Amino acid sequence: MIRFSAIIKKHGEQGEKTGWTYIDVPANIANQLFPNNKKAFRVKGKLDDVPVEKISVTPVGGGDFILPLNATVRKKLGKGKGGTLQVQLTLDDNKLPLPPDFIECLADEPDAKDFFNTLPMSHQNYFVRYLTGVKGAEAQAKRMAAVITALLQKQHLGEMMRSLKEKRLKQF
Repeated sequence: MIRFSAIIKKHGEQGEKTGWTYIDVPANIANQLFPNNKKAFRVKGKLDDVPVEKISVTPVGGGDFILPLNATVRKKLGKGKGGTLQVQLTLDDNKLPLPPDFIECLADEPDAKDFFNTLPMSHQNYFVRYLTGVKGAEAQAKRMAAVITALLQKQHLGEMMRSLKEKRLKQF
């Protein structure tokens, strides 16, 4: 568990991050949490006495990261811009178990498996949640086919979803 103090900040005009409330996670701390990583990753721990989990730190360049603070967390903290937080973080490596049918499909499609294995854990979890989000066998099979096809095309979940939407729109 890494411990440090941080000041709550808020982005002004900064593209997609405009208005975000966040704390800085300097490169030396990020490197202790997830050595030599330059991509977003999930953490868990405490901000003051407020437990947090399944939140992502986002890279901002030079090895530095930020930890966005959503409205729910800010309300629990009772602090805003300029407030100081006592931060305790550790890597959140909660990987969801892969469905057995998905493991079989990946074994049959090594290129899909190779691409899947290059994805960050959080992105792998997105696919697993998508696959397990329906109950009927027909719906599960349809989703499995979509996921394997997307992985073969080296698509992330968002790209797959847009592609599926475009196909549905073309049918009408």
